[in-house]
Amino acid sequence: MKVNVQSVNFNADASLIEFVEKKINSLEKFYDKIVDSEVFLRVQQTSDKENKFVDIKLNIPGNDLVVKKQCKTFEEGVMQAADSLKRQLTKKKEKIRVK
Repeated sequence: MKVNVQSVNFNADASLIEFVEKKINSLEKFYDKIVDSEVFLRVQQTSDKENKFVDIKLNIPGNDLVVKKQCKTFEEGVMQAADSLKRQLTKKKEKIRVK
């Protein structure tokens, strides 16, 4: 699966991009019809410690799944978003199986 990672307001290092790609690619175990994904990593310049935003959009046939998380670190945000997508993909697969 193609994973498109975009960093806004900062330059992401290779290890962060590799971590994101690994987490997103692991979602294929739960739903094998994922076309591609877009990941947006943003930093907001505020005094708040939770100023890192992670938006993940999975393109799947029929509709897209979008998850947005706000955390202290990008790794934490990506893990939370991946868990949320895992639940959504499992639910979608169950619905298809029931039909």
